[in-house]
Amino acid sequence: MFSKKKVQTFIGNNSSQLTAATALLLLIIILGIVSKNFFSTKNLINICLQASIIGVLAICETFVIISGGIDLSVGAVVALSSSMMGQFVVKLGFPGMAGIFICLGFGLIAGLMNGLLVSLINMPPFVVTLGTMTIFRGLAYEWTNAAAIYGLPDSINFLGQKYLGIVPVAVLAVLGLYILSWFLFKHTRFGLYTYSIGGNVMAARLSGINVKLVKCAIYTLSGLLCGVAGIIIAGRMNGTTALVASGSETDAIAAAAIGGISMAGGRGNIWGTLIGVLVMQCIRNGMNLLGVSSYYQMVIIGLVIIIAVGIDCIRQLRSA
Repeated sequence: MFSKKKVQTFIGNNSSQLTAATALLLLIIILGIVSKNFFSTKNLINICLQASIIGVLAICETFVIISGGIDLSVGAVVALSSSMMGQFVVKLGFPGMAGIFICLGFGLIAGLMNGLLVSLINMPPFVVTLGTMTIFRGLAYEWTNAAAIYGLPDSINFLGQKYLGIVPVAVLAVLGLYILSWFLFKHTRFGLYTYSIGGNVMAARLSGINVKLVKCAIYTLSGLLCGVAGIIIAGRMNGTTALVASGSETDAIAAAAIGGISMAGGRGNIWGTLIGVLVMQCIRNGMNLLGVSSYYQMVIIGLVIIIAVGIDCIRQLRSA
């Protein structure tokens, strides 16, 4: 049987978190030197707001990757759920609170679809989520006629636009999600089983863990969190389109990898993911402040992903 003590070997990855934290600190110092606007209050708040979307999607990837999978559809699920919320609220006249539940519902259903395909049919997560990424994005375009939707009510905009003092409500909400995720990983059987499945799926199955059910629950949770991200991004824009969150899955996976989440599964820590999110957002923000071309930004982000995953692979080889 998998005991909590044994799974701590999977959870513990302090060296990775320390490396990520050191990289974040150095990055902040360098950007503060090369750009006089980096430490301005407006820019720091902007970094936190921009990080809120990727922060939620990085939680999705953390759960999925630790379980030994991958979810390439998170950006498309955000687009689908937020677009349908806008469609029902603006076009069909549904109240704002109903729209919020519609957004969460579409996210949950999309995640459940991924979970069922991965767990019941045993399809590779990469193939499943690559396919559903295209399906969900296509449905978002079709059901909205590829048109932008604006004019959402305050009940939806609240999460994306309101502040508590100088701190955006969205940032506080995302921080709350990280605390909740930490609790799930650290103090529940669901978190324990997630690490166990990612560490050794056969041993987990022989230990009596319902692997199919847990995997399905993980992808469903990922979809639900994408619905939350859809509400935040729609609130920030006071509207939505089928284009939102395009390519965000790349940043989310990169953030998880930078934060020490092993791409092989079974290892990592949610707080490492949060550090990875801040690293990614500081990189993007710094490149924008320095006027780096958006095309070069794509190149640099790609290199960051390769380096982060490469470090993880080297670490796996050394521990083998």
